[in-house]
Parts: sequence; structure tokens; C-alpha cells
Amino acid sequence: MKKLALIIALSSIAASAFAAPETFDIDTTHTAPRFEYSHFGYSNQIHSFDTTTGKIVIDRAAKTGSVDVTINAKSVNTGFSLLNEHIQDADFFDTIDYPYITFKSTGVKFDGDKPVSVDGNLTIKGVTKPVTLTITSFQEMPHPMLKKDAIGANAVAKIKRSDFNMGKYAPYVSDDVTLSIAVEAVKE
Repeated sequence: MKKLALIIALSSIAASAFAAPETFDIDTTHTAPRFEYSHFGYSNQIHSFDTTTGKIVIDRAAKTGSVDVTINAKSVNTGFSLLNEHIQDADFFDTIDYPYITFKSTGVKFDGDKPVSVDGNLTIKGVTKPVTLTITSFQEMPHPMLKKDAIGANAVAKIKRSDFNMGKYAPYVSDDVTLSIAVEAVKE
């Protein structure tokens, strides 16, 4: 009996040591990239994008992962159709020539079993710059409705608009922009 218990215990340890990476598909209905900037110093404006796709891969045993996200820049949502059109012009997102914003990770840092930051390359308007997303919350558990494993996270980063050829009206409309991403993803 003791040998059987020892074999089961060793099998569990061995299985967890060789755990495979898990792939999660981004849930477009519960993922909301937002950007915030100061408007003439009067107020901070917060806008979002309505269409985001991608994959997140996590390997807890190896403490590695990857994030590959595509945001449809034409889905920008300011709450006002005229401002949506203005932000899509060549001075800003230039969605005719650059309809997508992408983030591709180059590394994921963990604290224990949880990711705490993601380094990667952010491409906006054809310009690619390194960015670190700081993960402010992370959760993994079975999705109560889908009956599949799911993850959720919130992440933030600071960028400069001018780094991506979008600096019009700076400094009146702040060059500094805070990116905030709420993401949910379901295991494949």
C-alpha cells in the first residue's frame, strides 16, 4: 500500500514537472483595450477599441508564456462618431493604411505561478516599439458558463504618442498615453 501511494505521489510530481503549455483564445466580448490621455489639462479622456483578437500561451512549469494580440484600430470607440472618424485620420491612427494595432510578446515574467509583466513589441501606425505591460491582476479558473478553463487579467503601460507618429496637438493633448487592457481568454 505504501509503495502504491509513493508511486502515485511520484507520478503526480512528474506529471506536473512536464506540464505542457496551455493556449487560450482571447474572448472578444470581454476584452477591452483602452487608452487615456490629458485633453488640454481639463480632463483625462478614456477611449476604447471594440474588436480584439489573439492568443495567450502560459507554461507555469517552465515559467514562460507568450501573448499575441491584434486590435482593429477601426473599432476605436470614443462615444462620438465624429471623433471616432477624426482619430482614424492620417494624423492619428491612419486606419486606411494601418488598420491594425498589434502586440507580440518577447518575454513573460512570473512571480510564483502568476505572470506579473509582459515585455513585447507594440506596433501602431507601422511603427514598432518595445513596451512592458504590467499585470495588475491575474486569475485562472474554470469558466462558470463555458465549463472550460479561462484566464483574466488587467495590464497597463505608458507610451508616447509621438513615438508612433501620432503627436499632433502635443503638448496640449498630452503626448503621454496610458494603455489599459482588460482581457479574458478561454482555453482551446
